[in-house]
Amino acid sequence: QVRLVESGGGLVQAGGSLRLACKNVGLSVGSFAMGWFRQAAGKEREFVAQVDWTGRFKYYSDSVKGRFNITGDNAKSSVFLQLGSLKPEDTAVYYCAAARKIRPLSAAEYDYWGRGTQVTVSS
Repeated sequence: QVRLVESGGGLVQAGGSLRLACKNVGLSVGSFAMGWFRQAAGKEREFVAQVDWTGRFKYYSDSVKGRFNITGDNAKSSVFLQLGSLKPEDTAVYYCAAARKIRPLSAAEYDYWGRGTQVTVSS
């Protein structure tokens, strides 16, 4: 049974940082693209960051580029999202996702999803 389990969310002040983790259970390590999405209250889910299964190619939304960093650790079957210079508008539930496609271009192309972890940034 495949599971993606996020952790690391919490309450942080603006300008602070957090490190989110996504533990993969049941997927073949190194065979999936991994992504992070977020959904703020009353808004649609949006793409945040993605890394391919080699860990070489990373993509970010314009809103987080330069502030967030996605990394993978195949030995730990985990992917991480380092959040920096946080802003109140980064407040959302953050979801981890896995895709069989080498370069998924939308949320619909992801095959597995975690349940999310809440990030709240206070001003």
